Amino acid sequence: MKLTKAWKLTIVAGVVLSLLAGCSSGSSSSNGASSSSNESAVTTLNFWAALDPSTDQGKEIQQQITQFNNEHKDVQVNMQVISYDVMHQKLIAAVTAGDAPDMTWGLGEWFGELNQMDALADLTPYVDKWTDKDKLYPNIMQGLTIDGKVKALPNYIGIRALLYHDNLLKQAGYNAPPKTWDELLKMGPVIKQKTGKYAFGISASGVRSSQELMTYLAQNDVQLVKDEGGGKYKNTWQEDSDQMKKATQVFQFYKDLLSSNTIDPNGKTWGWEEEDQNFVLAQYAMVVNGSWIEGRTNENPEGMKDVKIAPPPYGSKPATFLEIAPLYLYKSDHLDKTWEFASFLMSKEYQSKVNPSSAPRSDAITGAWGKQFMELTSQGVNFPPISLGGITQAMQDSLARLMLQNDSPEAVAAWLGQAINDSLKASGQLSGS
Repeated sequence: MKLTKAWKLTIVAGVVLSLLAGCSSGSSSSNGASSSSNESAVTTLNFWAALDPSTDQGKEIQQQITQFNNEHKDVQVNMQVISYDVMHQKLIAAVTAGDAPDMTWGLGEWFGELNQMDALADLTPYVDKWTDKDKLYPNIMQGLTIDGKVKALPNYIGIRALLYHDNLLKQAGYNAPPKTWDELLKMGPVIKQKTGKYAFGISASGVRSSQELMTYLAQNDVQLVKDEGGGKYKNTWQEDSDQMKKATQVFQFYKDLLSSNTIDPNGKTWGWEEEDQNFVLAQYAMVVNGSWIEGRTNENPEGMKDVKIAPPPYGSKPATFLEIAPLYLYKSDHLDKTWEFASFLMSKEYQSKVNPSSAPRSDAITGAWGKQFMELTSQGVNFPPISLGGITQAMQDSLARLMLQNDSPEAVAAWLGQAINDSLKASGQLSGS
């Protein structure tokens, strides 16, 4: 569920003004939201969402919220639409000021930060009583649990798979996609020679670059940080020679993608927009990406007809990034009402209509794309529950050092390991500090 740059600009220009003039995290009559004198008080829930109201999905979400409001006399949802980038900035400011909304969409990268700020409600009692809890994929809820407490709910998930243009592979003489990094690197120059197209696409900048790097680290059995208990973590690459060796191999893989002509040299600066757009237009053969690409087939319907799905090629073991886009529920005096709305958003009816290919519950997935992606959930890995702002930025910077400054893989691995620990220290989460 990704937004275009144009949409982000529209959101910033058109919606932030409403937020600046908008609501506090208030509930019923305390913020003026009450019914007429002959009716009981109405609780107003302030809900921030990063949907695109111009899309079919965005329109469906708005219809669903309207339906909820029509069916609930005692609670009304005030939804404000705002891009993720702007939302994060305003959310941190609102939490700091003690004026958080009741619930928001969010990114998984915010989870550790919001938990450390003590902003998130403990949802364990609600989830324990929820009759549909067994419909959620187990590793998803595990990723939203800290110290045995459920601190967020899944809005949708973005499991990553290998998408490939079957016609391009066949044109190059291949009947199946690569299963390992070595196979990919061997196929790369052949595909370029026989089709004139590059074999693979990456995101080397922006938010998705750190997610892809996390995938490749997991595929080579590398831990980003080690959980040392008590809310403390540490990157151990410097003191663990095996981990340093494996981290170095990951960065060498990026180097090899370039040197073998497997990726477009321009890909050294691509973000997710370029990565998605060029695959949709069949400018390269393969990419590790999410099911949202299916929604962009109208840009190149003929070229996308041959797209197929497979597990991502791996280094030492199969793994893929499991993006959990959470629903964050904040501490408030009317958490019962917020849970009522949240459980509506996680219902089978809502999820099957809004997220048929990316629902967090197994009984709401429809269509070949969704089912094939969800088969990979057991391989899914996500970020640990730490303050990630400085760490994901360091991961992005490490790729720039590697691919733009041409630093050695060994030097980049050593630099990133130290940068991770510096960020943990700054957030108070480094063990031994």
